[in-house]
Amino acid sequence: MEWVIFWFGIALAVILLARYWLLRRESKPRSAEPFDGVVYQVGSAAIVERQCDSPSATVICMHGFVENLTYFTGFYDQPDVQLIAVNSCAYHLPIESPRFVDADWIKSPTAPEGSIEYDAQVLNQALEHLPKSQRVRVHGHSRGGALVLEAARQRSDLFQEVEVILEAPVLPQARPVSAISPAAMWFMGFLVPLWRRKPISRHNRGAWGPLEDERKRAFIEGLPFNSRRTDVMVANLRSMLLWMEKNEADIFGCLTHGIIIVPGKDRVLDVESMTTSAKSAARHGVSILEVEHCSHFVLLDRPDVFPSLGV
Repeated sequence: MEWVIFWFGIALAVILLARYWLLRRESKPRSAEPFDGVVYQVGSAAIVERQCDSPSATVICMHGFVENLTYFTGFYDQPDVQLIAVNSCAYHLPIESPRFVDADWIKSPTAPEGSIEYDAQVLNQALEHLPKSQRVRVHGHSRGGALVLEAARQRSDLFQEVEVILEAPVLPQARPVSAISPAAMWFMGFLVPLWRRKPISRHNRGAWGPLEDERKRAFIEGLPFNSRRTDVMVANLRSMLLWMEKNEADIFGCLTHGIIIVPGKDRVLDVESMTTSAKSAARHGVSILEVEHCSHFVLLDRPDVFPSLGV
């Protein structure tokens, strides 16, 4: 019996050490693309600004969970649009030969790393200091939608004249399609390496929607590689679940005008609870656009439904 206990203890120690190592092992970035602009390092996050001297409009983007800023670069590619994108805390920067610059307004966030609140503090620094035009849009996808709402809650004064787009967003009192248990998050250190071996499989194929477009397929295949470490993914998930649970519809009151885009075939976030939450935003002057037969990745599947920048 003593030998059984001994070997059980050894096995348990090996499992715990392996999990610790897997959670903290840094991944290699999958890909990067050219970007004509500068990068501001803000704590463990970054703000990327495309060069544009006299822009007709400014767009500030926030990507979703395990995504990166390349989600937006193909859509907002007009030469007279000042594109500003936040790269989430402890995520790989997906641009070639980044040119880092310093600024006296940069302040390291005080919220915990990996949280929605952390990245929201970064977004607000971008919104406060970088726009060069009078027409400003803030566009958040998925987790980025919650982050935009959190940023507006933190600094509602910055959003008074801002157009907000919340695309397939994480919203107050909404939920994911599949429940995420504490046990599932505990095992993520072991599951993410398997996901990296086959990013698109029969087990997750339904979540991605159409994959005929090569750029979208490459984007989806890169998802498990965007976070530097798996423990960052775990922190992201815990923060999202807590944020959805603790926030109520009154947070929409921080916005003056905007639109929530709800895809009809979202297989990542629950459509019913997203729609219910979005309808509560309508009381605060935020409109809702429901896009039938569309996946979670609306910008990649149906770019035609997005409001024009008028540039």
